[in-house]
Amino acid sequence: MTSDLSPTATDSVEQLEQEGDVAADFLEGLLDIADIGGDLALDVRNDRAYVSIESDGDDSLRVLADPDTVSALQDLTRLAVQNRTGRFSRLILDVSGSRDARRRELEALVDRAASRLEDGASQASLPAMSSYERKVVHDIAAERGLVSESYGEGAQRHTVLRRA
Repeated sequence: MTSDLSPTATDSVEQLEQEGDVAADFLEGLLDIADIGGDLALDVRNDRAYVSIESDGDDSLRVLADPDTVSALQDLTRLAVQNRTGRFSRLILDVSGSRDARRRELEALVDRAASRLEDGASQASLPAMSSYERKVVHDIAAERGLVSESYGEGAQRHTVLRRA
């Protein structure tokens, strides 16, 4: 039996929905073990499975909403999906709206960098961040008419913005 662990642009909606279902099963089991309440929502966005865990009324989910925790939980969930489907997973996990909150923070960061560029700076370097956050920054920069590039290796990889 062979498996394709590389992401493709032709992942079908059905395959992405399957990823979401597998992820939901994994996360439900994890939440049960940790005795944490939460409601799961599944979606397909931008050619990725998107799984969201929302509060079901109690405050227990708050312990998972830290960005580093969300990132680690996303990595574990991707591995569980890959193990079950035999396909590389690029699913996105959100806990209590933490991804939306982080996007707003990154938008503010890009806006401050854009102000430095407007004030005459030739480029503006942003702090090191995860690959997901760099992708969000690249998207925001493009929306604002800026050019963005990533530099560095590993944990020191960061984004530099320039005027178009």
